[in-house]
Amino acid sequence: MRLTDCYNFHDFRRMAKQRLPGPIFDYIDGAADDEVTYRRNTAAFEACDLVPDVLRGVAEVDMSVTVMGQKLAMPVYCSPTALQRLFHHQGERAVAAAAGKYGTMFGVSSLGTISLEEARQISAGPQVYQFYFHKDRGLNHEMMARAKNAGVQAMMLTVDSITGGNRERDKRTGFAIPFKLNLAGMAQFAIKPSWAIDWLTHERFRLPQLENHVKMDGGSLSISRYFTEMLDPSMSWDDVAEMVRAWGGQFCLKGIMSVEDAKRAVEIGCTGIVLSNHGGRQLDGSRSAFDQLAEIVDAVGDRIDVMMDGGVQRGTHVLKALSLGAKAVGLGRYYLFPLAAAGRPGVERALETIRTEIERDMKLMGCTSVDQLTRRNLRFRS
Repeated sequence: MRLTDCYNFHDFRRMAKQRLPGPIFDYIDGAADDEVTYRRNTAAFEACDLVPDVLRGVAEVDMSVTVMGQKLAMPVYCSPTALQRLFHHQGERAVAAAAGKYGTMFGVSSLGTISLEEARQISAGPQVYQFYFHKDRGLNHEMMARAKNAGVQAMMLTVDSITGGNRERDKRTGFAIPFKLNLAGMAQFAIKPSWAIDWLTHERFRLPQLENHVKMDGGSLSISRYFTEMLDPSMSWDDVAEMVRAWGGQFCLKGIMSVEDAKRAVEIGCTGIVLSNHGGRQLDGSRSAFDQLAEIVDAVGDRIDVMMDGGVQRGTHVLKALSLGAKAVGLGRYYLFPLAAAGRPGVERALETIRTEIERDMKLMGCTSVDQLTRRNLRFRS
């Protein structure tokens, strides 16, 4: 399968599956428990129908949006995701460059495999730093200071991952960082030599944001133990309020799902929230972000920038979220599969594909700008 054969999310996923060893593909593709929420995230869009207008003069379409004070050329962004060097040696470098080319926002994770500083050099476009709340308060402040010095415009604190989700696909293969594969997992690596060659002939795996705190030599702290031992399950609203004050700029909470929590985010001074269930990878059986979007926008949408992610695979999904009041929509697996399949050209093709879909679909909806997308254009199936 070639990159030119990829026209949608499912094509990119198939190509990635052909290239990646099974344990790594399942790490991207898998979710928690029975993966009910993972499936529901995309299925939620199917219960919503678009009602287009015609004869509106749509020769020119403006897809730009402003979110957390930053202008994006299109209403989707590359959500921060971990361990990208595992999927392709270009990792975050490919994503930063592609996002910069298409004028949209991207994020670097605390578990990113290039440094904040290098990502900032690759793209001068909008960038967020996604981080977790650690038991070591000094480490939290150190991360914020480093992000500010690197020129990052917005902080994004993930609040739904105080412990790791039950990802059973990873347990079946023995997937872990550092690698501790069982026989079945090792066999999968043996039959995908191109990935192994890529892994062995490029720079070693690193976690620059955490390398002074998480050792990857197999004798110290693993990624799974990072979640269970370093992250602080006692994190409270008071803790986050202190961080918002200390940062003094655009501050976003990722993982908000209830109206009550959205209101608290406003009260403590956050400028953005991302409705997210972590791609179904944390609490299985939780509601989809799209299904929660309307009530949260109604409650706080005039006071804070509301974004969402989870299950987005088409331009029409984006239009439905924008019509309900989302300011922008995050992509995760949508760009990770093409990254794994082909590096930077894959990410660029994916972003070009969804940009083209959004432009085409806006024309078919009779809209020349994002602010013309409203609930008037939607109907929900009972």
